[in-house]
Amino acid sequence: MAAVRREDAGEYLKLSRQRDGRVRLRTLVAVLAMFTGLATALAIYVLAPGWLQAVSVSALVMALGSAGRKADAPVIHRAVELPKAAKLTSDIVLRALGALGIPAINQAQAKGRDGFEFTAPITRDGPGWRAEGNLPFGVTVTDIIERRERLASGLRRPLGCVWPEAVADEHTGRLVLWVGDQDLTKAKKPQWPLAKAGAVDLFKPVAYGTDQRGRWIEVTLMYIAGVIGAIPRMGKTFLLRLLLLIAALDPRAELHTYDMKGTGDLDPVGNAVSHRHAAGDDDEAIGYALADWRALREELRRRTKVIRSLPRDICPESKVTSALADKRSLGLHPIVVGVDECQVLFEHPEHGKEFEEIATDLVKRGPATGIVMLLATQRPDAKSLPTGISANASARWCLKVMGQTENDMVLGTSAYKRGVRATMFAWGDKGIHYFVGEGSDARIVASVYVDAPGAETIAARARKARETAGLLSGHALGEAPETVTGPAYDLLADILAVIPASETKVWSETVVARLAELREDVYGGWDPEQLSAALKPYGVSTIQVGRRVKGKVVNRRGIDRSHITTAIAERDGKRDAG
Repeated sequence: MAAVRREDAGEYLKLSRQRDGRVRLRTLVAVLAMFTGLATALAIYVLAPGWLQAVSVSALVMALGSAGRKADAPVIHRAVELPKAAKLTSDIVLRALGALGIPAINQAQAKGRDGFEFTAPITRDGPGWRAEGNLPFGVTVTDIIERRERLASGLRRPLGCVWPEAVADEHTGRLVLWVGDQDLTKAKKPQWPLAKAGAVDLFKPVAYGTDQRGRWIEVTLMYIAGVIGAIPRMGKTFLLRLLLLIAALDPRAELHTYDMKGTGDLDPVGNAVSHRHAAGDDDEAIGYALADWRALREELRRRTKVIRSLPRDICPESKVTSALADKRSLGLHPIVVGVDECQVLFEHPEHGKEFEEIATDLVKRGPATGIVMLLATQRPDAKSLPTGISANASARWCLKVMGQTENDMVLGTSAYKRGVRATMFAWGDKGIHYFVGEGSDARIVASVYVDAPGAETIAARARKARETAGLLSGHALGEAPETVTGPAYDLLADILAVIPASETKVWSETVVARLAELREDVYGGWDPEQLSAALKPYGVSTIQVGRRVKGKVVNRRGIDRSHITTAIAERDGKRDAG
């Protein structure tokens, strides 16, 4: 103990001597400064001119003021840190799920269980985190999607960062939760490959948007019919224009573009490259569209005959290929029809039924012949998108909608129940949509944003490629086809012409054979199924018709003549009322 005290005393004496030395040095410096400063001040006061005295006093005051400000500054400042996206952990996920107010989850957590069974470690997935697991028995992914806003609050993340999804081919309680570092609408997007250069082969996939993880999502525009649905101001028209720009970058493609809203959003494409283009819902635009659609129906029939006549080794699958599209002599180049606010056509009081009939035929038979139809509407219901069209659309894009009916009309029956809900998109999620197509399950996609000047630039590039290839035609060249105001034929009247009053019920196959004799150019090649589809817009359905053949009763689908007369009376009555 004594040795320790001696060591402490020695250390103390050493430190004391160091302090005494520093004090003596400071005293010497202070004394010298005082005498030197005093002598300098007296010399300035006695000998210096007035202007130098004023400058010296001002400099001294400023120096003292600066020193005073520094002295008044607080020694410790409040810590301020820019927020960063926190790592997603199991505790954070469980806390967020527990905040949703779902009884099964809360009961499990109250009993000391997690309420969520992780089936894989939480991992980094692109610019975000991915968690996957099983919800408690009886809880479905749709229960979580319905509470997406509360889930985002529980995770302390912006709504645009939180994307709960179901897992394909799994039970309805398997949840994938992806939490991004940034809001999807604000995250930096990769440069679109076609923005500055490049051409397109419509028979091959083309990138048109990115998913939450920043990965490119592709679409193949051939062999499809597509519908786009959304409430107003969510990017529906921009998405349609983007798809049409992609089509325009294939010089072989013949575009038919219709802006029934009439605001000119499709003009950058239509005026530069479209074979047919119109905007607005006046009589002139409707007549122009009707004439074009009738011509498209005739083109469809011509193409079916050409494909049927080709050798099997050239056309093995009875559909147009990229190689066949290259052969100009066959006339099987891609045709892409894009219509914004298509409900204007289908709900037209006079020609709506004919538009619906033609569109149904093009949607069903067009893809195999190289004809693609893209229909966009802000009112996705049975009137705006007739079931014969929506049920046969193989590609679907659904931006924000308000209810289950609209959701399923665009995305397909039971999509809402499966957790594919475009109702969950927020008002700020412009351009973000569910995409169903390419043979995969529904995916959330943020489409590439191309504004009007950008669209004009891309369309100009597409026009130049067409001019080089000698493929610019129609409206883009200033050609104006003659409009048609009346129907080219009357299907119902033609059916009555081939079914005499003495025959009350006739097989469909007999009717189409007689129609072909009546108008070969119109009905040649029709089959009973096509006749049935053509009659649906008029509210006429085929029925079971029994006939005695060789002593036996044979039942086949057919037409009741009285149904045709009733449909004609109702149609004429509406025209008279209008």
